[in-house]
Amino acid sequence: MSFFKTIAVGAAAAAFSVSLAGASFAADISGAGSSFIYPVFAKWGEAYKKATGIGLNYQSIGSGGGIKQVTAKTVTFGASDKPLDDKYLADHGMIQFPMIQGGIVMMYNVKGVKPGQMVLDGKVVEQIYMGNITKWNDPAIAKLNPGLKLPNEPIVVVHRSDGSGTTFNFTNYLSKISKEWADKIGSDTAVEWPLGLGAKGSEGVANTVKQTAGAIGYNEYAYVIQNKLGYSKMVNKDGKVVAPSLETFASAAANADWAGAKNFHVIITDQPGAKSWPIAASTWVIIHKDPQDPAAAAAALKFFAWAYKNGHPEAKALDYVAIPDNVVGLIEKSWSAVQHNGKPVYAAMN
Repeated sequence: MSFFKTIAVGAAAAAFSVSLAGASFAADISGAGSSFIYPVFAKWGEAYKKATGIGLNYQSIGSGGGIKQVTAKTVTFGASDKPLDDKYLADHGMIQFPMIQGGIVMMYNVKGVKPGQMVLDGKVVEQIYMGNITKWNDPAIAKLNPGLKLPNEPIVVVHRSDGSGTTFNFTNYLSKISKEWADKIGSDTAVEWPLGLGAKGSEGVANTVKQTAGAIGYNEYAYVIQNKLGYSKMVNKDGKVVAPSLETFASAAANADWAGAKNFHVIITDQPGAKSWPIAASTWVIIHKDPQDPAAAAAALKFFAWAYKNGHPEAKALDYVAIPDNVVGLIEKSWSAVQHNGKPVYAAMN
């Protein structure tokens, strides 16, 4: 995890830029969106620059921001942890495809409770975010944690303030395990929270939890580890207590039927399996079928192809789950829709 020392965190919107070194075209590959995928994009960008001399500039501004920017064509690609629906893609002339999978973790700042010591389940998390469980020593939490000394301290709820695919997957999970949540709050990139402190970006949520005694928040696992925060184990759909790990994220991801899904639209929260992590998530890349800069689109697709083929070690080190090779084949076939003058830009480049 030495890479984490190199990520600048705490900014409202993180970004990285790997500059070009003697490349023959004018601009870096540009993208924006999901902060869930930011740590691995940063690592891939660094490795790709070393391998090819071609740069990557990715703004970690949240899935909502990424969708807006790619729709407006201010970046070559967007990244979102919420897949776009068929109509939106058709109306705006775009395609989407999965890039990575991983896990969303409940993180906490509770005095005397070390990382991984606490166990939570979906109902308790939902009741905390509803405002019905307000103390860390509540009987419902104590029942899940026999023998763990829980302080009589208020719980400070933290959530994303910006449009976020992480929020979409978190609220999608809560909607699946709680009809009350589904009816009153629902699932989206932004919701009307019953209570809590809002923070911008995964970086902002991590820092707010880190700096706030008694806080709880949800975040991509890499941010939790990088900030050395407490994180809970979870009771999954099969009633088993599981810890966040590459193995449990992969178990949940194994249920994804990408081949049978139109526009690769698959949500992997609350999956069955004794080892499955309950709040697993994916990130999709979004790109225009008729790009205003065909060379930039081709360069972006070439980077994604490189990441699918060569980026497994970096993904694994950060506890992300790589997209299976058979699915990558389907994804690369879908790229034929990205064209200029009637010819696929990726095929023209290779």
